[in-house]
Amino acid sequence: MDLNYLKKVIKIFDDSNMAEMTIEEEGIKIKLAKNRENKSQQIIVPAQNYVQPNNIDTVQPGKVNSSNNEKGTELVSAINESDANQPETKSSLHTIYSPIVGTFYKAPSPDSDPYVEIGSHVTAGSTLCIIEAMKLMNEIESDISGTIVKILIDNAQAVEFNQPLFIIKPD
Repeated sequence: MDLNYLKKVIKIFDDSNMAEMTIEEEGIKIKLAKNRENKSQQIIVPAQNYVQPNNIDTVQPGKVNSSNNEKGTELVSAINESDANQPETKSSLHTIYSPIVGTFYKAPSPDSDPYVEIGSHVTAGSTLCIIEAMKLMNEIESDISGTIVKILIDNAQAVEFNQPLFIIKPD
């Protein structure tokens, strides 16, 4: 689908009094809908069921964007508050974030021991967990050496891209 064609369709839709419009062409389905403030909202869904986000929410301290992030955000806030009472500074802790969207697993199999637990010492390159994405098991490794202070996700929970997983106190 031609980008200029798509821009013209969106412009015509914005200028019209239509509330919703759907176009399907070349295996791509496009649905345009206006919200209550008469601003258009685009949702583009290719035939392969791949959804690309139209915008990325930013996280502000103390606020939660997603129910999946709620536990992790609360724990990060609690750690930051508890660290204020200790001689360590917040900058002395290192957070490991999820590089992909998927399902978090603490162990290589349900019967195995977890890769790490709170208090475990890890080295750079140590496997911390597995994130399953599209039936592929992706090992997440530590990028620093240190001690696991917090594990922010429960086993078999969905994780989002860039969601905090572990907090490590560097050596």
